[in-house]
Amino acid sequence: MPDLLHPPKLPLLALVGPTGSGKSELAVTIAEAFCGEIVNFDSIQVYRRLDIGSAKPSPAEQLRVPHHLLSILEVTEELTAGAFARGARTVLAEVSQRGHLPVLVGGTGFYLRALLVGLSPAPHRDEALREKLTGRSPGALHRFLRRQDSVSALRIHPNDTQKLIRAIELTVLAGRPASETQAAARRALEGYSVIKIGLAPDRTALCTRLNQRCARMFESGLLEETEALLAEGVRPATKSLQSLGYKQAVAYLTGGMTLEAAIEECQVKTRQYAKRQMTWFRAGKDVYWLSGFGSDEAIKRQAMEYVRSSPDSVA
Repeated sequence: MPDLLHPPKLPLLALVGPTGSGKSELAVTIAEAFCGEIVNFDSIQVYRRLDIGSAKPSPAEQLRVPHHLLSILEVTEELTAGAFARGARTVLAEVSQRGHLPVLVGGTGFYLRALLVGLSPAPHRDEALREKLTGRSPGALHRFLRRQDSVSALRIHPNDTQKLIRAIELTVLAGRPASETQAAARRALEGYSVIKIGLAPDRTALCTRLNQRCARMFESGLLEETEALLAEGVRPATKSLQSLGYKQAVAYLTGGMTLEAAIEECQVKTRQYAKRQMTWFRAGKDVYWLSGFGSDEAIKRQAMEYVRSSPDSVA
């Protein structure tokens, strides 16, 4: 007799790891084997026409299995973690209702945490306040935050303008320190048993692959992709164009950097980003780590076996 008070949880797979580790290829392989559908949690792949610099899955990969939350925004729009989580939860429910396995794939750890763990109840963005704060120097922002919320000020780097502005915004709008708001109870995703697989390729091999990928992006249309957006009037300071690859492409196209310097900066920043991603995902719980790239056949076999052997798997 089924337990109506405790219904079985639905399976959900999350693939994590640094950029360039082969998550997309592994995700397609697993989705094909387990009747899955892919749900993106990369904050740049949500934009239309940002294909090359975001390393978006190829059209061929997207045809092999259904993909969700790819190319859903214009480059001038912004997507908060809260809005992403709400949209993704709707998508997960729809995929599960079809009897398919949702496969979460991406590199934006904050989006994944917002989806699985939830976000603290907090005021929505105030664009007028943000515009006012954007005109202040990082030092001034940090000094203000120290007076209003010493806990957040200790946690946030004095030069991290984005996080400083959000902390001040929360403090002003909620009428209490941002640290207190962020400590409030979160509404975690319910009804799912989450299987987590992480890719952790050799650091040297990953850096080599990232260097090659950055150079290849510039050779394969990144400049043309960026130039077309600028020609249409998209401002260089638009948030989506401040992402890796596009920021350097804009600098080159507007005369602020040589092509060689743009490629080199893209390579350095991408390697640094990959390191931060690994630090973030390593701090997560219950991740089954695989020491290789998602394109490696041995890694694919290990991942498939782990999914197959998981108690809540759809296999």
